[in-house]
Amino acid sequence: MTILQQQVPTADTCLLPRTPRLDCGDPETKRAEIAAYFSCVADCYESLFTTLADERAFYEKAIPLRHPLIFYYGHTATFFVNKLVLAKLLPARLDPRLESIFAVGVDEMSWDDLDETHYDWPSISEVHAYRRQVREAVLRLIDTLPLALPITWESDWWPIIMGIEHELIHLETSSVLIRQHRLEYLKPQPEWAPCIKHGLAPENRLLDVPAGITHLGKPRDASFYGWDNEYGSRTAHVEHFKASRYLVSNAEFLEFVQAGGYGVDAYWNEEGVQWRQFAQAKHPAFWIPGAEWRLRLMTEVVEMRWDWPVEVNYHEAKAFCNWKAELSGEPIRLPTEDEWYRLYDVAGVRDVSADEPAEANLQLDHGASSCPVNWFAQGDFFDVVGNVWQWTETPTYPYDGFAVHPLYDDFTTPTFDNQHNLIKGGSWVSCGNETLRSARYAFRRHFFQHAGFRYVSSHSAVKQPNAYYESDRQMSEYAEFHYGDTWFNVANFPAAMAQLCIAAMGDKPAHRALDLGCASGRGTFELARHFDQVTGVDFSARFVSQGVEMAEQGVLRYTLTEEGELVSYRTATLEEHGLAETAGKVAFYQGDACNLKPQFTGYDLIMAVNLIDRLYNPGQFLGQVHERLNLGGVLVLASPYTWLEEHTPKAEWVGGFKKDGENYTTLDGLRDLLGEHFVQVGEPRKLEFVIRETQHKFQHSLSEVTVWERVR
Repeated sequence: MTILQQQVPTADTCLLPRTPRLDCGDPETKRAEIAAYFSCVADCYESLFTTLADERAFYEKAIPLRHPLIFYYGHTATFFVNKLVLAKLLPARLDPRLESIFAVGVDEMSWDDLDETHYDWPSISEVHAYRRQVREAVLRLIDTLPLALPITWESDWWPIIMGIEHELIHLETSSVLIRQHRLEYLKPQPEWAPCIKHGLAPENRLLDVPAGITHLGKPRDASFYGWDNEYGSRTAHVEHFKASRYLVSNAEFLEFVQAGGYGVDAYWNEEGVQWRQFAQAKHPAFWIPGAEWRLRLMTEVVEMRWDWPVEVNYHEAKAFCNWKAELSGEPIRLPTEDEWYRLYDVAGVRDVSADEPAEANLQLDHGASSCPVNWFAQGDFFDVVGNVWQWTETPTYPYDGFAVHPLYDDFTTPTFDNQHNLIKGGSWVSCGNETLRSARYAFRRHFFQHAGFRYVSSHSAVKQPNAYYESDRQMSEYAEFHYGDTWFNVANFPAAMAQLCIAAMGDKPAHRALDLGCASGRGTFELARHFDQVTGVDFSARFVSQGVEMAEQGVLRYTLTEEGELVSYRTATLEEHGLAETAGKVAFYQGDACNLKPQFTGYDLIMAVNLIDRLYNPGQFLGQVHERLNLGGVLVLASPYTWLEEHTPKAEWVGGFKKDGENYTTLDGLRDLLGEHFVQVGEPRKLEFVIRETQHKFQHSLSEVTVWERVR
């Protein structure tokens, strides 16, 4: 029996097993199911490489940007070993030399980012023997490892399922590389025969998708395996839009090609123009020009399938939409991820059945290629899932509650760079996790996958979520200092300072406050609990950007150094600190405390935290700060008085030196500099703060807080 069929399979067709449920069933039955899933996926993966005609096909690169296929043949086996050793389920590596060679692939970051590294690749027979060795080790583990259901993120069985689903990802990506390989290196195989059905393309049209709420993300106790970016939650209200009934077919895309769309820069964004010029693209990559257009499939070239979906990268899909918008007068664009999920729900799509052929071109159930765009109806639409992946407008980003799995902490996080756009729906070769509603995969926008697109018409602006993780060490440390965990029972310092300031105000007017030296902005938001308007000002525009990000999006993401190059990933939100309601009351600006612009005046409170010993001329600031305060207003200063010449010339220090032969403290200097316009309220007090540098190193300091009231 073959895994693949050339036509819609019947119920008794041999199907590639589906990703197993992990939350129910008899443990021993589940053990057998996982063993069969592992073996069948391994067989299917190895079967894919039988399409390579000879040894050259394994060692010559299909494209310059990726490793040759021998790497991908060995990589998925090495992945099992590496993860199982890391999980302490295997006592040692099986072949350290091969596992070093096959450990890390090439992440195609730019179309001209060529990898010229020379590798001493092992022989095909050596890799094949290694795969047999790994298969035996994994099957022994499956046979002997204690199994209790459900299998969860923390379970010893999780890395086994992870390895299987990882191999299915590479089943797909390797099939794309084979499709990009030279035909002389390939040989068709019956098990990988394409769909044979084709004809005239249907006329595409836009259908209504009503407004509604869609829920994204899944809980930790979900029934099926998921990658880290799938977990968490997002609820989106999606406005009414229209979506094309069909995926864009080769025939529909031909209109764009014939209209000269590849030569009109106005249809392409800047990145798209650069890619197009570098690639010298004039038509889709899998189209072969000539007297008649022909189409490159995985192992052969056929006459053009005009009713099959066009396969392009994001830039080409986006340019088509811009051309279509100009031609039709409609606001045509690619869908967002939220809109794709709304379409999925409205169309009534279901996940692939465990024991029946897929109701879509998925899971290798209908041949090793695309099929006509009007073959699989899902509600009023076709191919909401399956056939080809669908590009979206949305760069990949983490849901609320995102966390990395300790065994694979760099599965998604490298793509949180606003350079990788989400693709949805799966292709003909998408199997297992890739077929689920919850699946989230993303590629660089110039990347070729088995990917096409459908378009939407919508007047709603595309709001791009923030995917960026701050990785600068100082910026990350301050983000954690402001919004992260507390350490050694020391209260959050910016919050404690704001509370102290609010208490110092008593029943004084609380209209406007200034947080000077606001850094990442936590104190600014905390003051807004009490004040009508709060301004945060910092000399560093990068610090100000963190405050702005929090105010606009309510979320701040950053990495934390654990040790050396190892990092963890954190997400902080205003909501978790009870500050969401304050976002509309704050504003952040870059500014110099020693030379503030005239607009920063008329405040009832000025809070300057750990600022004066970092100014180049603190005396100038202290001599003019009264001009920014209303009469009766309050100035709160906090500083550890760590005077350093790298920040402040010694001649400008406020204290911490001998004057007239006697000790002259910073508090002495403050009293002298502020005495003309202020009176000190109460005695100074010490406030602790802790800054985390690594998981094993912290700064534990004291800041002296003084309160001053402007009296003249």
